Amino acid sequence: MADSDSSPPLPKAAPLSLQKKENIPPIGTKIADLQSWRSKLDTQVKTYRDELSELKKSLNVEVDQLRSEFQELRTTLQQQQDDVSSSLRTLGLQDVSGDPKDAQAQDPKVEDNQDGLVLPRQMDYDVSGDAKDAQAQDPKVEEDDKEELVLPKKLEYDEGSEN
Repeated sequence: MADSDSSPPLPKAAPLSLQKKENIPPIGTKIADLQSWRSKLDTQVKTYRDELSELKKSLNVEVDQLRSEFQELRTTLQQQQDDVSSSLRTLGLQDVSGDPKDAQAQDPKVEDNQDGLVLPRQMDYDVSGDAKDAQAQDPKVEEDDKEELVLPKKLEYDEGSEN
């Protein structure tokens, strides 16, 4: 029992520090690789920023052009509406579309809102519930006080004139 280990001795391994040095490239080359990689990334970022800046400028130019064209169209449409209204007045016909200011002058029950749309004026009674509840609460409300919605008549087209 004096020598229980009868197996041959294992070969000695190379020192650990020597193995690391063989497998690891020098730090200088890693630093150079990282700097090269960063330089490439910086170049790409600059290229993308330049492209984005150019796209932004061209988009702003297009938006300005579209705004200008839209304003011209709005002005043209307003002029055409005024011309049609004037023509209808000279023919003795009433303008069905009506200018909001003309509608207000004709009907004291309407008022303009901030957007220039014609809205019914507020009633003198509370309309928090539906109309039947309001009538039941306030007997002063009569059928004549209810406003009617008047729609323009449909224009009839001659079938032969269609394209």
